[in-house]
This record gives sequence, structure tokens and C-alpha cells, in this order.
Amino acid sequence: MNTLKKHWVAIVLLISSIAIFSALMAEYVFDILPCKMCLYQRYPYYFIILISLIYIVSKKLPLTWYYWIGSLSFAIGLFFSAWHVGIEQKILPGLSGCTNTINTSQSLAKLKDQILNQNIIACDEIIWSFMGLSAATLNSLLLILLLLINTIFLVQHRYGKEKNI
Repeated sequence: MNTLKKHWVAIVLLISSIAIFSALMAEYVFDILPCKMCLYQRYPYYFIILISLIYIVSKKLPLTWYYWIGSLSFAIGLFFSAWHVGIEQKILPGLSGCTNTINTSQSLAKLKDQILNQNIIACDEIIWSFMGLSAATLNSLLLILLLLINTIFLVQHRYGKEKNI
């Protein structure tokens, strides 16, 4: 556990980079187009990559702040990922334009706008899965693990210092 804690920033940077690389490779190499929610799930990873690089390069960001920022980023990512899973399972509503449903009770102009603003990829359809788990579900599991470990390190770092004082 000490080795994991000692190299946690580099591990988070590596995992986040692999997650983004995998998503971009799926999109650009295998033509698996992302939906709107898939794109939202990437933003916390981009942010944590940036913060990790700042921490590693500058050495001026306190480790406690890194843990706090990491936990917040993982929690936000988990929020979007869990929401996406809920949309896929038809439990939660999606964003506007996130599903391929059209409300025909509107005027002709509104109907035209709705059709033109419709996403090609619907958030409620599972485009890719591994062992029966959608990419959003796998992302949720990864973020739960990262959030749990990061929060443990945050608590240990925070209260470990107070014991020594």
C-alpha cells in the first residue's frame, strides 16, 4: 500500500491517460462514435491529467490539494458515468438530444429543429460492451475504485499529519 501511495500521482496520470487514449482510439481507429454523455465523461480525465502533470512538474501543489482535487474530479466523473449507465438502462432521463426519440406533438418548425439537433449516437443505446458491461459501466467501476483509493490516501494524509504534531 505504501508503494501505491508513494506513486499514486503517476498511477493516476497513467490510468487517466490510458482511459482517454482508449476512448480516442475507439473513436478514431475503430469508428465507435461517442454520444454526448461519453464526451462529458472524458472531461474529468482531461482535468486530472492536467493537475497530475502540474503536480509532477511544478512540485508546488500541496499533496493534500492534489488528493482533494482528485477526489472531486473522480466524483464528478462518477456522476456523469453513473448518469450515463442510468440512461442506458432507461432508469434516468438523458440530456436533450441524447436519445433518438422525437416528440411529434410540436409545431413543424420545432419538429425540424429537433430533427436537425438530434445526435447521431444516442446516449441510451449501448454501442460497445465488454463481458456484458457497457463502456459507461466499466468507467463507473474504474472511477469508484480511483475515488475510494484517493479518498483513503486523503484521509491518511490529513489525519496522519495531525498525529505527528
